[in-house]
Amino acid sequence: MHRNEIIDRRRRFRIEGYTTLGEVNFDGNWVTPLQIISDNSSGPVLVALNWFDRPSFLKNERTLRKLGYLPSINFNIVLDQALEYAGLSRGDVYMTQVFHLLPETRSQAVPTEHMRKSFDQVTRHELRGRAVVALGSAAAKFCREFRIDHVASIHPSARGLSFQRRSELISESLSSVL
Repeated sequence: MHRNEIIDRRRRFRIEGYTTLGEVNFDGNWVTPLQIISDNSSGPVLVALNWFDRPSFLKNERTLRKLGYLPSINFNIVLDQALEYAGLSRGDVYMTQVFHLLPETRSQAVPTEHMRKSFDQVTRHELRGRAVVALGSAAAKFCREFRIDHVASIHPSARGLSFQRRSELISESLSSVL
């Protein structure tokens, strides 16, 4: 499927109780804002669970509009270190997520059926034929369910391991698909 078709799918994707990027006037020529920087069409794909919730987007809107991500949060500190360990930068990879809408509150639980619908409508079309690293068990679950070849890795925000160890594990996963 052509990239513009996938972007159109994301723009049309709606579930009641969530906000679209268009509804916060943040729509671009990408599937997810992570691709403002991480949009390499031939590099490995990193699949995370979701992007941000509506209140966090509004609070950090200036940085998110510029970079598509917040460099100072734990997820990104670990991910940037993992990329460095693998000899890569954000521009060397393609990033996306399972769920393409903004929850209305912080830490709002997104039901599995909503994640599945998003993955089916949007994400799976980005992944076909690519070298995929699933960041965390939820991303890996949907890759398996939709028969997407992937390497499962730890989520950058997983508890119980140091930032360094999480970075090393993600770097090893990345290196295995290069």
